[in-house]
Amino acid sequence: MKSERDLSRAVWRKSSHSGSGNGAGAPDCLQVADNIRGVVPVRDSKATGRPPLVFPAPAWAAFVSATASAPVSRPGDA
Repeated sequence: MKSERDLSRAVWRKSSHSGSGNGAGAPDCLQVADNIRGVVPVRDSKATGRPPLVFPAPAWAAFVSATASAPVSRPGDA
């Protein structure tokens, strides 16, 4: 979703599932800013100059809730 909101005050935080990118885990990949009223911008930490995806806060909350309760599968899992 595209938004014309001012995101200059966004406080970005890394996903708790992102690694350090130093071989000890997956490279950092996802950042969210949850301090913007009504929306949640999401960006790629490797391309912070690109525009973020901006989701309505209720849609983001539903996504997080659904994924938090879903089983995790990784490539190669049987």
